[in-house]
Amino acid sequence: MTVRFLKSAAVIASLAVAPVAYAQSAAPTAASTPADFYKMKLGHFTIVALSDGTIALPTDQLLVERTPGEVKTILAAANAPTLQTTSVNAYLIDTGSRRILVDSGSGSYFGPTLGRAITALKAAGYKPEDIDEVLITHLHPDHVGGLAVGGARVFPNATIRMAQSEYDFWLDKGNLTKVDGSVQSSFDAAAASLAPYSAAGRVKPFRAGETIDTGVTAVSLPGHTAGHTGYRVESDGKTLLIWGDVMHVAVVQLKDPAVTIKFDLSQADASRSRATIMADAAKRRYLIAAAHLQFPGIGTLSKSAQDWQWTPVPATPPASAQ
Repeated sequence: MTVRFLKSAAVIASLAVAPVAYAQSAAPTAASTPADFYKMKLGHFTIVALSDGTIALPTDQLLVERTPGEVKTILAAANAPTLQTTSVNAYLIDTGSRRILVDSGSGSYFGPTLGRAITALKAAGYKPEDIDEVLITHLHPDHVGGLAVGGARVFPNATIRMAQSEYDFWLDKGNLTKVDGSVQSSFDAAAASLAPYSAAGRVKPFRAGETIDTGVTAVSLPGHTAGHTGYRVESDGKTLLIWGDVMHVAVVQLKDPAVTIKFDLSQADASRSRATIMADAAKRRYLIAAAHLQFPGIGTLSKSAQDWQWTPVPATPPASAQ
């Protein structure tokens, strides 16, 4: 997301999305505080969704529609406001032997309604020094702003990893004119967030498709940024894809996945990546964890006729899992 648009959005609107039945075998195993974290089992792994907070997205300024008036029509049909409350979610993968964080939240970049990921991590029973690796989906500040405070590492024992193409793009300000003005601040944010880890030799980019850890594989999802990456997590026959910024405004993009957003580096590639991964997720019925779907952002996708359906995990765990 972007500093310029998000800081100007003073009103936080409610996005009313009622939870529906959960259609996957993985189930939460511990009670959680919805405002902070959400724990569930994935095979032998524990997945923890961490809320960084919410921010309002002015859809009329940001979404790129295929035909004039399309977004307004979709929102009106859903009785949804133009100013959409949007979650910012990070995720922890606890394999039992390693603790791998995916994205770090916003830190201090977007004001008081965001920047809560570290508080959520601690509420879930973890300390920043417990984190072995931080996997970055992409280098926009709402995903890396929590890495450093005052030039110091928030996660002192962690190695920071992202796609080599992502690292190369955002660490080169020669690419400034290639992106929309709404995300140009990402160059400085990426450099500042990574600097203390680079100085300590703790930044290690990877190539697309690389196996990052046992049960964790990088999945290239280009378009939103040069090296936008999802992470496929697999344990004991269960699969979760942490897909980063494949989707920003669910009420619109579930109705028409071809609608893009100004933050996307390549509108065409972002649209293709979304269509491909949504079809795959619906066909194979694995779990999705999404950075900007309503917290905890975990659920499954299905499609009947022309309609996409998002089925979130239940708001509270079943009694048997507590």
